Amino acid sequence: MTSAPVTLCFMLRTHEGREQVLLGLKKTGFGAGKVVGIGGHVEPGESIVAAICREVAEETSLVIGAMDLIPAGTVAFVFPAKPEWDMFTTVFLCRTFAGDAVESDEIAPQWHPVGDLPHAHMWADASHWLPAFLSGERGHWRVVLNDDNETVASSTHTPPLGAVPADSRGMGS
Repeated sequence: MTSAPVTLCFMLRTHEGREQVLLGLKKTGFGAGKVVGIGGHVEPGESIVAAICREVAEETSLVIGAMDLIPAGTVAFVFPAKPEWDMFTTVFLCRTFAGDAVESDEIAPQWHPVGDLPHAHMWADASHWLPAFLSGERGHWRVVLNDDNETVASSTHTPPLGAVPADSRGMGS
């Protein structure tokens, strides 16, 4: 079985001198009751960029443009006990958008300080990759969930090709 193509976008803003990210309380469907990123499935025949622009508008009423998307990387979610839940997620950041975030049937959006994410109310995997993306790290994460479909069995990060490993920065010169 192939992983479902999914996309997420994390809108960022500076408010009262603090960096904030828009997350949403999921009200329906997969992940209901959890605080999640804004996004969803890529429809057949739809590009990833068109999908995230559509999803952000549907879930929050915010309007984002394709040129304003900042590619962050990908996350492959593997659910060994429920392979039909496997997802391959393309993640974007976005600092330019129009409108105010408005609650939809699916999401109750809320701004959170980047340094104080509501991890206790999010999927357990989010702490493995979201802070890294928000701090500027890029690459691909592979997250394998345990049989409870909630807790993380393993999380691996592969930096983009040509990236300098963090532990070698500043070494030599």
